[in-house]
Amino acid sequence: AIAFYDSETGFTFSEYKVAYSLSANVVYRIAVPSTASSSSAFDIVVQVVAPNAVGWSGLAWGGNMVKNPLTVGWANGNSPIVSSRWATGHTLPTAYTGASYTKFTTGNRVNGTHWTLTAKCTGCSAFAGSNGNVVLNPKGSNRLAFAYSASKPTSPGSNSSSFPIHDVHNYWSHDFSQGENADFDNLVKKNG
Repeated sequence: AIAFYDSETGFTFSEYKVAYSLSANVVYRIAVPSTASSSSAFDIVVQVVAPNAVGWSGLAWGGNMVKNPLTVGWANGNSPIVSSRWATGHTLPTAYTGASYTKFTTGNRVNGTHWTLTAKCTGCSAFAGSNGNVVLNPKGSNRLAFAYSASKPTSPGSNSSSFPIHDVHNYWSHDFSQGENADFDNLVKKNG
């Protein structure tokens, strides 16, 4: 992961790019409060930038599909949709109330080439996973996973829509410390 400053929202993100094709990436960005510690839950701002050819994209906060919060996003007309999901097995993830999302008034768009989703997640940094209680490390690396598909959800206007199985999935170690923000709370307020 590398540090990326987003001039629109004012957040510094820790950024990781996944090749979607030879000429396009899906970009995953994570911002955390500089005061956060791995001893308790903390809010996270997540930003996903994906080519319009990506029907949906998912981010697994526990490094695999099963038993951790899943952030799933897709484009719907001129606006991105965020869906909070949880999977107990390798089947369609169901709605998850343990993580909630607040989409910003900035950093959310669909244009001629890409869609961008930017939201604050409460409940993504701590959860009861496959191996007990997990709290992510805001000062270091965490194993994350991604998945995406070229096929779109069946009802793209609904964040509870079903969607087809992923075409590609993989995992990586993401250094959250690259996305520390001293003014995290003020930036959340500023971005609505």
